[in-house]
Amino acid sequence: MAQFAYHVKSGSGKQLKGKMTAVDKSSAVEELRKRGLVVLSVEEERNTILNMDIYIGNPVKVQHFIIYCRQFATLIRAGVTILDATHILAMQTESKPLKKALTEVHASLLRGNAFSMSVMEHKKIFPSMFTNMIRAGEESGDIEGTLERLAIFFEKQHMTREKIKSALTYPTVVGLLAIAAVIYLLKAVVPQFVTMFESMDAELPAITKAVMALSNSISNQWYFWVIGLVAILVAYFLVRRTPIGAYYIDVVKLKLPVFGKLSQKGVIAQMARTMSSLYASAVPMLQALTIVEEIVDNKVVSKYIRQSADSLRKGNPLSDPLKKAWVFPPLVTQMIAIGEETGSLDLMLSKVADFYEMDVENTVDRLKSLIEPLLLVFLAGVVGLIVAAIMLPMFSLYDQMAS
Repeated sequence: MAQFAYHVKSGSGKQLKGKMTAVDKSSAVEELRKRGLVVLSVEEERNTILNMDIYIGNPVKVQHFIIYCRQFATLIRAGVTILDATHILAMQTESKPLKKALTEVHASLLRGNAFSMSVMEHKKIFPSMFTNMIRAGEESGDIEGTLERLAIFFEKQHMTREKIKSALTYPTVVGLLAIAAVIYLLKAVVPQFVTMFESMDAELPAITKAVMALSNSISNQWYFWVIGLVAILVAYFLVRRTPIGAYYIDVVKLKLPVFGKLSQKGVIAQMARTMSSLYASAVPMLQALTIVEEIVDNKVVSKYIRQSADSLRKGNPLSDPLKKAWVFPPLVTQMIAIGEETGSLDLMLSKVADFYEMDVENTVDRLKSLIEPLLLVFLAGVVGLIVAAIMLPMFSLYDQMAS
């Protein structure tokens, strides 16, 4: 498939420009004529360094994807066909990667492919959650409801993640400021007093000796600190890439003081919201569990989801392995068990997700009000310690001069 830029005229005489994908130029011209357009020009776009697609991370912002799902559902509700809705949204979206993908999806639909099959060709743009729910929506005939649920799902996930990020941002910034202040004092201020302290006959306090040694190390052996920091970061990312390393890093995240509980609540909300959305869209439970295992942001939870899938294959309840898992509170496992017994699992999972999303929000608000004064006290304490290490020998020197 190649990318073509076209210039056409509609039946009303309006001139339009856009991009499309086709096997070759003649196929592109034929496809445009099928749409009732007068072709003025069609040119193939060559890949150069200026128009090459270079993406780092997720190419489509969550906000753009949420808007896309909302607008798609609105168009379907208004009676617009999937083919026309895809073309309209490809023209309107602000996201260039999404625009390109939708243009190619539209071309695939024109060739007679199903929408779910068309979006599956663009896995970097459309996550497995989206494609599986769309396929289930096609089979059940409820594309509109599926798109609404997808919009709600991505919206809730985005809000929960942003809340957790906001809780971590402030302590991270204050921590970096504290490190910068300490490095400045040790590198620029403390060395000015070292010569004077070394000329003193009096025994220096232990705290002063420690600060002087640290100052000397940072001033004269800074490269060891840089190498050490780089080595720690490289080791972390290498360990993170191994299955067992990633698992134990996620265990530590869940067991961290204060922030561990926040991480636990966030991942439970993500798991419950994902399972609820998939199950409500008629995705088979085993398939839903496989998707949840892939996309959940914690390897510990993924492990127990996998065990639940194995339990389900053997004819046992989904909730049995979860009840034995330390990461899931009794509230979660009991509500899942009730949902299984009453046939309302999607509703119970939705309630679990609502509860923990609200709990994350409340926890973040409490943490902010608690952490801000504590971090300021910590920063003042660190700076005060260095100042004390400088001032204590000064007081001894003044006493000697006075006597």
